[in-house]
Amino acid sequence: GDLQALGSSDQGLYHEDTRYLSQQLLLIDGVRPMYLSSSPKDDNSLLIIELMNPDLRAADGQTVRVAKGSLHIFRSKLLWQASCYEHIRVTNHGREAVSATLRLSFDADFVDLFEVRGMIRERRGERGPDVVGANEVLLPYRGLDARDRRTRVQFEPAPARLSARLAEFDLRLDPEQEVHLYCTVCCEPDVERGPCTVRYEDAMRRNNSERHAAMHQLCRLETSNPLVNLWIERSLSDLAMLTTDLSTGPYPYAGVPWYATTFGRDGILTALEFLWIDPTLARGVLGFLAATQATEENAQRDAEPGKILHEARKCEMAATGEIPFGRYYGTVDATPLFVLLAGAYYARTGDLEFIRGIWPQVLLALKWIDRHGDFDGDGFVEYRRRSDEGLVQQGWKDSQDSVFHADGRLAEPPIALCEVQGYVYEARRAAAVLARAMGDTVLAVGLTEQAHELQEHFEHAFWCEEIGCYALALDGDKQPCRVPTSNAGHALWCGIASPAHAARVAESLLGSDFYSGWGIRTVPCKRARYNPMSYHNGSIWPHDNALIAGGMARYGHTGEALRVFGGLFDASLYFDQHRMPELFCGFPRRAGEGPTRYPVACSPQAWAAAAVFAMLQACLGLEVRAESPEVRFNAPRLPEFIQWMRVHKLSVGDRHVDLQLQRYRNNVGIDVTDKHGDIDVVVAI
Repeated sequence: GDLQALGSSDQGLYHEDTRYLSQQLLLIDGVRPMYLSSSPKDDNSLLIIELMNPDLRAADGQTVRVAKGSLHIFRSKLLWQASCYEHIRVTNHGREAVSATLRLSFDADFVDLFEVRGMIRERRGERGPDVVGANEVLLPYRGLDARDRRTRVQFEPAPARLSARLAEFDLRLDPEQEVHLYCTVCCEPDVERGPCTVRYEDAMRRNNSERHAAMHQLCRLETSNPLVNLWIERSLSDLAMLTTDLSTGPYPYAGVPWYATTFGRDGILTALEFLWIDPTLARGVLGFLAATQATEENAQRDAEPGKILHEARKCEMAATGEIPFGRYYGTVDATPLFVLLAGAYYARTGDLEFIRGIWPQVLLALKWIDRHGDFDGDGFVEYRRRSDEGLVQQGWKDSQDSVFHADGRLAEPPIALCEVQGYVYEARRAAAVLARAMGDTVLAVGLTEQAHELQEHFEHAFWCEEIGCYALALDGDKQPCRVPTSNAGHALWCGIASPAHAARVAESLLGSDFYSGWGIRTVPCKRARYNPMSYHNGSIWPHDNALIAGGMARYGHTGEALRVFGGLFDASLYFDQHRMPELFCGFPRRAGEGPTRYPVACSPQAWAAAAVFAMLQACLGLEVRAESPEVRFNAPRLPEFIQWMRVHKLSVGDRHVDLQLQRYRNNVGIDVTDKHGDIDVVVAI
C-alpha cells in the first residue's frame, strides 16, 4: 500500500499524466509493518492491503513491548473523481492493551509522466510554500505552463502531530478494540477547485452506485466454463475501470500505466470489439474524436484538416510544447477507422440523429483520406512524419523498426501499410451506407466505386505470391515490403482480401512460424527482425489476434478462428486475475509452462480487455442490425471449452432478447428464452 520514492521509481498517484503523490509510507512505531496480502476487489473498486506489526520494542531496543502479530492493519484504497480515498483500520488481537504511534509520511514531486519514462528536462516549475492546517496539508506547484497544480492531503480524525511531510497518530487499543483512520489525497489541477469534502464511505457508496448502474445496462454473458466467465468478468471490470466519462460521453482510456488518456486508434478498436455488448461506448468515442478532429495544418502535431486524433494529454510538458502530444495527430489509421466505426455504430443502433450530428466530421475525414492521406495520388493512403518529435511509424505497430523489407532494411517513407488500405476500403463501404441514409445517393455510389477500385488496386500491388501473403507495406519507392506479418490478417477483418488469398493468409497465420500455441505472432519466426521479446516484431497482441479471428470467420474459416480463440483462452489462465495484458512474448508454447510476459506491457489495457468479446462474436458470426431489427448468427460455432452460453439482455434499440446457445460438434443450437419487443433471431448455416 506504500508509494516508495526509490531511485527511478515510477510509483505514485497520477492524474492527467502528472504525479501528484510521489511518496507515501506507513510506519508503526517507526518500523514498516509486515506484509500479509494485497489484491484489488474483483470489480476493481478497491485495493485491499493487509498487514501486521513486527515485534515492537521498548526504548532499550531489547524488550518486546508488543509481540509480532498483535496488531492487524487493514488498508483499502479507492480512486474516485481525481482523489484517492484511504481507510486504515488497526485492530488489537493481543491479550493486552497496546500503545503505538502510526506514522504516515508523504510527498509530491509533480513530475510529468514523460519524465518518469526517462525524458530529461532542462527546467521545471517551482514548488510553492506548503500550507499546514489542523487536519490537512496543501502541497502546491506552479508549472512552466503557468498552471497551478496542488496536492491536498486530508486526515480524519486530525493527527496528533502534522507537518508538511508527516502525520502521526497516537493509538491506544484495548484487546479486540479497533480504530479507524482516513487519509484522502486530492489531485487539484486547478486552483479554482475547492477542497474535497466527500468522506470515504460516501465516495465508496457513490462509486459503487455508478458502477452498478453502468454494469446493469450491459448485455451480460455466462458460459458453461467458470474460467471463461472469470475472463469475461475481469474484462468487463477492466473496461469499466478504464472508461472515463467525458463531456462527449464515455471514453475507454488506452491502458495503465503509460496510456491512461484518450487515444484515437485504441478507443475506436476497443469500441468496435465491444460494440455488440454496449454501443454507448462507440457513441462516446465518436463524439470525442469528432470534437477533437483537426481543422487546420500543424506540422509539429502532424495535423491536417479532417485527421482524427492519435492522442491527447494535459500534462505540463504537453502544454509547454516540450512534447507534441497535447493534441497529436500522428496516426494514419485513426481517420478511416473513425468512419468505419460510425458506420458500424449506425448499423448496430440505427441512431441516425447522432450520425447527422457528426456527419460533417465524417465528410471531412473522407476528404482527408482522398487528399492528405493519399498525398501522391497513387490510390493508397500513406504516411510520413512531419513533426520533429513525433512518431516515425504511424500505424498500430508504431515502434521505429516495425516496417521493413525481407532483408531487414527499414522502409523509407512515405509508407502505405497493408492494413490501412483495408481500413479505407471498409470505411468507404460504411460511409456509402451512411450517405444513403443521409439522402446523398450520388456520394454513396461514388464511395462504393472507390472501394471497388481500391480492392482491385490493392490485390495487384500488395499480394506477394512468393510469400503467400500480402506485403507488410509499400515503401516510398512503391516497392513492397515482402514480409509476412499479422497485418495481413487485418485485410481479412476489413474484407478487402480476395477469397482465394484470404484462405492462404488464414492458413499461413496458423502455421508453426506464426502461431506459437498461445496466439499469432506479429512477425513469424525465422524472418528478418523477428524477436519474440520485441514490442512489435514477434510478440503476441490479444487485440491483433481478435481482429484476425474476426477476419477468418468473415471468410468462412471459423475453425481457424476457434484455434486462435483457444490459444488466447489457454494463455488467460496464466495471467494474474485472468487479465489479458497489452501483449506478451512470442516464444513457442512449451509443455507445463505458461506464456512469457512482456516486461512493460500495459495491464489492464482496453483493446486487450475487449478482445474476448470480439472473439466470441467472430466464432458465432454474430451481427446485431437495428434496421431489421434482428440478431443474426452466420454459421455459428463455439469452442470445445464452452458447451453452452447464455446471453442476457442483448439490446436492439429499445428492444432486447435473452438467448441460450448450445454447442454441437459443427454448429450451435440457439433458443430464445425471453424477448421484449419485435426482434428476429436468424441463424444462417
